[in-house]
Amino acid sequence: MPRWKALPEELDPQIREFTGQLRRLVDRSGLSIAALADRTGYSKTSWERYLNGRLLAPRGAIVALAEATGTNQAHLNTMWELAERAWSRAEMRHDMTMEAIRITQARAALDEAGGPRGHGRSRPSGAVGTAGGALPGGGRSPSVPAQRGSLPRVPQQPQAGPDSAPGHGLPPAVAFVAGIGGPQPPARPAGGSRRTAVIAVVVVGVLLVVTGVVLLIGSGGGSKGAEAVTTPSPKPRTSAPPLPAGVECSGSACAGQDPEEMGCGGEHVRTLSSATVGKSVIEVRYSETCAAAWARITAAVPGDTVEITAGGAGQNSTVDSTMAAYTPMVAVKRIADVEACATLASGTKGCTVEAAG
Repeated sequence: MPRWKALPEELDPQIREFTGQLRRLVDRSGLSIAALADRTGYSKTSWERYLNGRLLAPRGAIVALAEATGTNQAHLNTMWELAERAWSRAEMRHDMTMEAIRITQARAALDEAGGPRGHGRSRPSGAVGTAGGALPGGGRSPSVPAQRGSLPRVPQQPQAGPDSAPGHGLPPAVAFVAGIGGPQPPARPAGGSRRTAVIAVVVVGVLLVVTGVVLLIGSGGGSKGAEAVTTPSPKPRTSAPPLPAGVECSGSACAGQDPEEMGCGGEHVRTLSSATVGKSVIEVRYSETCAAAWARITAAVPGDTVEITAGGAGQNSTVDSTMAAYTPMVAVKRIADVEACATLASGTKGCTVEAAG
């Protein structure tokens, strides 16, 4: 049964060549995947992904592989840089394809929802003057169409004669409200409840006429404008900054995840603090890119345990036959909150000091 699986057919030729070279180095060294993980500090699962073309190995893993197999780092780094560029190009093509799919889906959703129902124009609110849009010269404004239900146009009266006085031909109540002169009601004898009743009737009539005029003006041409639908402008799309190639999580999404499988190790990690417990060494490993940390113990014996805590959350791991172990990740908001502790099989305990930023 062959040791290696066939590489994916869609793999870029440059990445395929680089992965094949990694396989040859491992075969030449005679190391198993478990032994390779023990010597390099990268997990067995991570190396299986690197050597099967499912994930590009980070630079740190390549440096560790060169040291474990006695290979010239300069040559291996050159091949890694070429493969990394090919990987980035492949990811860019994938991102463009996904963006095109999202755009197509958005357009289809908009087509299903439909656009605005109408584009009617509402009547100008400040148009107070001759009813029906009539101009002083008797003509109609070309931009204001006749409105259904509006007041009838008042016929133009001759300029000469007693009938040419302003307000002639209008009902007395309308002429009175508009302030236009006209036939004045005969004088009534002063005093008495009859005069008060007449004044009250006139006031009520005036109010009714004014209300009718306002309602007629407001009803004409307003129905089309009411149908216009204002489409809200789309809100700007906000998203988190993209993660580097090979990095699969950040912050709380990394909690409980394997740092190597998520791409948080290699060039993205640094040691915040360390301590010696018995003969073992514990470290706080922190990735700013992933906003997460984990603990690592080396020079250990089976049964030793290591734990990482940050902001009340914690993860732990137990050493097996590899003499080393590292914990899953915890999300980190403040570096000062991160602490690694070890409990050895002998009963000795110890922790790191406060991590420095």
